[in-house]
Amino acid sequence: MTPEPHLNDGWAGVGVGWGIAATMLGGILVWGGVGYLIDRLVGTSGVFVVPGMLLGAAGATYIVHLRFGRGDRGERSA
Repeated sequence: MTPEPHLNDGWAGVGVGWGIAATMLGGILVWGGVGYLIDRLVGTSGVFVVPGMLLGAAGATYIVHLRFGRGDRGERSA
């Protein structure tokens, strides 16, 4: 059983912030790396890195929305 976070606790949302930052950075780095590897295989110079990073940022944004952005909408207590 985990204790309830206190409203006056300044560190209450730090874990969520680190989770969001890690998800965003991980998506950008992984898909940018995939783009870099495609560039190496095809023999181009930086053509697929930027689209890979943009794809990673978009995917990570979607994952962050699914994991952290839903909130408590629709769950109203009487």
